[in-house]
Amino acid sequence: MHKLEMKPQILAVDDDPQTLQAIELTLSRRGFEVTTASNGQDALKLIKDRKQVFNCVITDRMMPQMDGMELLRKINEINPEIPIIVLTAHGSIENAVEAIKHGAYDYIIKPFRKEDLVQKTLKAVEKQQLTSEIKELRARVTMRRSSDLIIGQSPKIEEVLNQISLVANSDVSVIIYGESGTGKELAAKAIHYGSPRHIHPFIVVNCGAIPSTLLENELFGHTKGAYTDAYAEKNGLFEESDKGTIFLDEIGEIESSIQVKLLRVLQEHEFKKVGGIKTIKVDVRVIAATNKNLRNAIEQGTFREDLFYRLNVIPITMPALRERKEDIPLLANHFLRKFRNEINPHIEGFTPDAIHKLMMYDWPGNVRELENKITQAMVLSKANMITPVDMFLQTEEKEEEIRSFRKAKQDFEREYIMQVLRLTEGNVSKAAKIAQKDRKDFYEVMRKHEIDPKYFRQD
Repeated sequence: MHKLEMKPQILAVDDDPQTLQAIELTLSRRGFEVTTASNGQDALKLIKDRKQVFNCVITDRMMPQMDGMELLRKINEINPEIPIIVLTAHGSIENAVEAIKHGAYDYIIKPFRKEDLVQKTLKAVEKQQLTSEIKELRARVTMRRSSDLIIGQSPKIEEVLNQISLVANSDVSVIIYGESGTGKELAAKAIHYGSPRHIHPFIVVNCGAIPSTLLENELFGHTKGAYTDAYAEKNGLFEESDKGTIFLDEIGEIESSIQVKLLRVLQEHEFKKVGGIKTIKVDVRVIAATNKNLRNAIEQGTFREDLFYRLNVIPITMPALRERKEDIPLLANHFLRKFRNEINPHIEGFTPDAIHKLMMYDWPGNVRELENKITQAMVLSKANMITPVDMFLQTEEKEEEIRSFRKAKQDFEREYIMQVLRLTEGNVSKAAKIAQKDRKDFYEVMRKHEIDPKYFRQD
């Protein structure tokens, strides 16, 4: 048998104790871990309760109460990735073929040959492990693609990405906090596309942009005749996002009457349409976002405390751009590449002075404002490099103030280091050579000004 990191987990199901004992002895001697069940109900309980998934189930076709075919169907409903081998009596090939048609991996005719049992079990285990590895790899790729939505390598963004990777595979509710323009919707998308729900809809609702009189209708839909202009039944966004994720942006803006209905969806996974009497069940993950302090809203009586605790299972805070300025060069180059072909194909990048100007600005509008200013500069630039002249930022008054000699010297030193790193695309050895400084001394100057050479590399 192939060497495996841990013993494959086998569940054997048969109402005959002698058959169970024979299966257990045969497979245990060949390195399998065997759990036995004398009926289908006990087998299902083991599959549901057991934290570790079985690599294979071997079940008898004929059993009282719940036969092998019904057990096969129920296991496939719980976890279709578990391969199932059906034991069938000699001369009942038709039953074996029927089992294969209904999703069984293979069949073994009783009385079985030991080597036949071992080989078929081994192949079933290898199939299950391969399927599991492929699923894990796809999840990693999807997670990588989802985290690529958020640009940055600063510690604050790395912390956000770590939180996203931890919550993506669960169904817990999340609130994303942050100022306007910090990328709360991108974080919500990253959670959705990194989750098992990624093949299902991701629906965005800006609760602050929809009048409160219409929001309930948008979220939950209405029945025909629910009000004057309701000429036909309409599905709400919760129905549209079934099996997927709904992102409720500006959650702090919704009125108390809608908060009650939203609470019921979170608690019971059900709601009624406007004007309807039928209860509609949905399977939806809810991610909310706000730039408000919801605890203050609770104290003021504008936000329900019970809804807050239902939503705020995992809070994630998107940092303001001024709190992660080291990401500005990466973001600027990202937006340049994103819009270059559309706006100005001749632009190659930014001058060191331009990057410095971006770094000196506080960005009250955060990443959204940075994107706006980069596209604006691309339109205005007449050269192949964006310069400070191309960018209109409210920093002029500060720049006109007379600095101390020490501050002016520090600013020059920082700008100079950034310029040579930009010129050498982050190659410290080449930059030190141009500056005619020892490589170790050059590193010290970079550390003093908190400059990371990786932000100047083009890869």
